[in-house]
Amino acid sequence: MSALKNLDEIVSCLTGYDPEAMSVAQAQSVIHTLCSPLATELAVESVPVRSALGRILARDLISPFNVPSHTNAAMDGYAFDSRCLDTTRTEIRLRPVGEAYAGRGFDGRCGEGECVRIMTGAVMPEGCDTVIPQEFTEVQGSEVVFLQRAVRPCDNRRLAGEDLAQGMPALRQGRRIRPADLGLAASLGRAELAVRRPLRVAFFSTGNELRSVGEPLDPGCVYDSNRYTIFGMLARLGVEVVDMGVVPDDPEALELAFRRAAASADAVVTSGGVSVGEADHTRAMMARLGDVAFWRIAMRPGRPMAFGRIWADRPGSGQSAVLFGLPGNPVAVMVTFYVFVRQGLMAMCGESLDGAPCIQAISAESIQKKPGRTEYRRGQMFVDDQGRAAVRTTGGQGSGILRSMSDANCLIVLHHDSAHIAQGSAVEVLPFDGLV
Repeated sequence: MSALKNLDEIVSCLTGYDPEAMSVAQAQSVIHTLCSPLATELAVESVPVRSALGRILARDLISPFNVPSHTNAAMDGYAFDSRCLDTTRTEIRLRPVGEAYAGRGFDGRCGEGECVRIMTGAVMPEGCDTVIPQEFTEVQGSEVVFLQRAVRPCDNRRLAGEDLAQGMPALRQGRRIRPADLGLAASLGRAELAVRRPLRVAFFSTGNELRSVGEPLDPGCVYDSNRYTIFGMLARLGVEVVDMGVVPDDPEALELAFRRAAASADAVVTSGGVSVGEADHTRAMMARLGDVAFWRIAMRPGRPMAFGRIWADRPGSGQSAVLFGLPGNPVAVMVTFYVFVRQGLMAMCGESLDGAPCIQAISAESIQKKPGRTEYRRGQMFVDDQGRAAVRTTGGQGSGILRSMSDANCLIVLHHDSAHIAQGSAVEVLPFDGLV
């Protein structure tokens, strides 16, 4: 039985659980608990290394050999046996007996009082354990001369397996593949990588007042902006997006949309229809088609939210999808996505969760806040005249002021118990560029 079928039982076990004033941390805990990765046997595919960029690694990438495969020189210079170093002598004099290059080593053995001219990456010759960089040496006739203090035993060499030992994981499953990872996989001779298939996420907006871009605006109607911001946030997560458009606040249309979404996607994200005081069709339909909890979260913006699972057929049977029901205000949609949905979808993708990448910055202004809720202010982060990371708000913070979100490059996180923030105080900041 899926854990999501016990949603009411799970949330009721939370310490201090109150659906009318749930804390951000409690909501995050529930989402983290219930959003599990898709079944591995159904969600893994092998793709060429270059096609793996941005995908989630499904299995550990094991190194088939030592990296580097041989002990080699870390710098251009001369390789020699460190036993010739003598602290009673100022100068060391060695006789070159050959050369070693990357891909073409020195075949002989370096004996006492001898050295080998060596290039970076070349295999260390037999009998040598140290490299003196060429800039610290001088050739005098048939000898190479350098100062005793210029080098220590075993300097400037890279040991076999120093980077990766044979049989050790080079990359762990759950990692989102980055450019450097492509190079690492190629260095191990891998032509393909096992990655998780992209999560399929359906999304739509609800409301009779909404119109899609290109349609004429009737009096009292507005263009739907939420589907565009949701699309952008989903696309940056690397999921497969299914845009289901605008669904009117009509029971039959809503039921059809929810059933289609649950039948075709792993997760569903909606905007609108979860606030008390709005038409109840969306809330009622969510509850009828699945196991969905409605919360009033102690946060601003983004207080109302729904979370759970809906089924394409009947609750508890057949195809289902995780549901995130977000508020309708444009800024609240973005904040709740970044605070809740992002982590949930990452978990479903099988991605290793490292938390939102918050950093510390100095508040360039005083900020008033009521304790008892978490607030997310739109901010502009910059470097102040003392070279410190600083942040200021973008002005008006109404949840319908989408331009302030466009002007912002971060969210200022004001925690549940905090109150007045004095100018010059440290605050926590969530940079937009850190959100995949």
